[in-house]
Amino acid sequence: MCQEEKLQALYRQIAGLENAQDCQAFFEDLCTRKELEKMAERLYAAKLLMQGMTYQQVMAGTDISSATLSRVSRCVQYGTGYSRLIKEDGK
Repeated sequence: MCQEEKLQALYRQIAGLENAQDCQAFFEDLCTRKELEKMAERLYAAKLLMQGMTYQQVMAGTDISSATLSRVSRCVQYGTGYSRLIKEDGK
């Protein structure tokens, strides 16, 4: 199985999770606590950017590097994942 097929299998597994508890159990088995915290921090930073906060404000309110914040910002501006997830979350 090539890397792309492995990624698609991962996405299908995630998409098949039924609720937040299943998602939590899956990700806690799949990722380290630190990896989960970093992903959560990126999502939080994306929310702050989408609310109109500046880089400085986001950096002050998160534990995220400027390089990572730059990547998150590009994804917020040009990607589709963050904006759809954050709208669905409603928070």
